[in-house]
Amino acid sequence: MTDTHQTPEWVLSGGTVHTPSGPVEAEVAVAGGRIVGVGHYPGIRKVDCTGLDILPGVIDSQVHFREPGLEQKEDLETGSRAAVLGGITAVFEMPNTNPNTDTEERIHDKLKRAHHRMWCDHAFYVGATAENAESLAELERIPGTAGVKIFMGASTGSLLVAEDENLARVLASGRRRVAIHAEDEERMNARKDKRVENDPSSHPVWRDDESAMLATRRILRLAREANRPIHILHVTTPAELEVISQHRDVATCEVTPQHLTLNAEDAYPRLGSHAQMNPPIRSKAHVDGLWHWLQQGVPDVIGSDHAPHTLEEKAKPYPNSPSGMPGVQTLLPLMLNHVLEGRMTLERLIDMTSAGVQRVFGLVGKGRIAAGYDADFTIVDRKGSFTITDEWLASRCGWSPFTGMELKGRVVGTIIRGNVAMWDGQLGESAQGEPLRFAFAL
Repeated sequence: MTDTHQTPEWVLSGGTVHTPSGPVEAEVAVAGGRIVGVGHYPGIRKVDCTGLDILPGVIDSQVHFREPGLEQKEDLETGSRAAVLGGITAVFEMPNTNPNTDTEERIHDKLKRAHHRMWCDHAFYVGATAENAESLAELERIPGTAGVKIFMGASTGSLLVAEDENLARVLASGRRRVAIHAEDEERMNARKDKRVENDPSSHPVWRDDESAMLATRRILRLAREANRPIHILHVTTPAELEVISQHRDVATCEVTPQHLTLNAEDAYPRLGSHAQMNPPIRSKAHVDGLWHWLQQGVPDVIGSDHAPHTLEEKAKPYPNSPSGMPGVQTLLPLMLNHVLEGRMTLERLIDMTSAGVQRVFGLVGKGRIAAGYDADFTIVDRKGSFTITDEWLASRCGWSPFTGMELKGRVVGTIIRGNVAMWDGQLGESAQGEPLRFAFAL
């Protein structure tokens, strides 16, 4: 197993290494920012991981870091700092900024802003619009782009693509997998009278199951007609997962820690508008149904949908309060707790946050502990415990719906291309994030 071609510079030693073949008691050797082997390396400088689990670097494939234009909520530096403190080695960032990320110039602007200001590796989505539909095939090939993102509902301004005719134009332009926010704009507009002033618990009544299911069925049909792969984000209803399971040739999908952890019966009375997001937090029966389909293997990835707003903005009376909550820093702690409480295996969590992301999006050099891959590692202590506190949170918004939660397990380290981005709660020396690479944009 020992690599004989490249001399290791250092090794992670003493931990349980989670390889594609399963967990092994071995050392991981690193040189030049890449993995050169898994085995035993006497005499090489060691980073002691005794008693810890060495996972492939965790990737969060859905975050909103709000820059440019909305930096009072978050920016690329603060959002990525929160990411690495939570064990995240790479993120895909969303296009609904101000201005929207919907032209070549704006993609390059984000990449320039991110360079060695972001703590983790990164890629940026291109927002689909009726205006840029025909140019998306070129835009999605720009190095550092995560692909195209469609908002079928719930967006503002030009990033809303609600009509089948325009959706078909978007899907006809390009070949990479398209990320979808699937809520039906027409139905939600028709149901606005279901919103109750000052009552966030009416949010899932307004944006009901059918709003999600209508959009999901429509985009599945359009994707099949266009022969274009799609990725349905933040699925909240078990019925959608059942339908998606029948369309695996064109569709992959994501669930979020929020929708697997929070339920309407508890969250809205306790958290008010801090529990408000799109699609909504739904009932305990919905949560149980999501877990059922997760155990059936249907959701491919877990993304945080990190979408921070300031406390002042969230304090506005519903429905004037904005939808969204922070989540990039709590994704792994919450999911590790679910593992340690027996809801899923660690192997399934690893797949949904690393290898699964690589498969779905064609990531290059990421997603597994294997020779030749980037030396990205997330190191956790399954025997530890941890309480989420406001002091620990690094997002500029300064709050989380999960503050005060006591969790099993603890994130110890974040290593990105051989650089220590975080160890034991302390950031590395400097931000060294680089653009991610994708098979269809090389």
